[in-house]
Amino acid sequence: MDRIERIHQLLEKTPKDNFLRHALALEYMKVGREQEARGLFENILSEFPDYVGSYYHLGKLLERMGQPALALEWYTKGMAAARLAGDKHAYGELQAAYEDVDE
Repeated sequence: MDRIERIHQLLEKTPKDNFLRHALALEYMKVGREQEARGLFENILSEFPDYVGSYYHLGKLLERMGQPALALEWYTKGMAAARLAGDKHAYGELQAAYEDVDE
C-alpha cells in the first residue's frame, strides 16, 4: 500500500485531522498532483487559519505553479497567523520565503 492510500484510510476515520490532510497534500506534491495538494492546503487554512505550517507549503506550491502574487498573499497571511500564535520560527521561514519570491 502506498502512502497516499494509507493516509486516505486514516482520514476515513478522522476526516478533519489537519496533520493527516497536510501530510496528504505533501504526498500529492511529491507525485505531481499539484491541484489536489493546493485544494487540501486551501481547505485546511480556510477552516483552521491557525494551522501555521501549511502556509509555507502552499506558498511554495503556488510559486512552483507560476502564481507568485498569490504565493505572496498566502505568505502574508501565514506571517500574521504565526505572529498571533507566537511562532517566531514559522514567522521567520515565511518572511524569508516572502522575500525570495520572484515576481
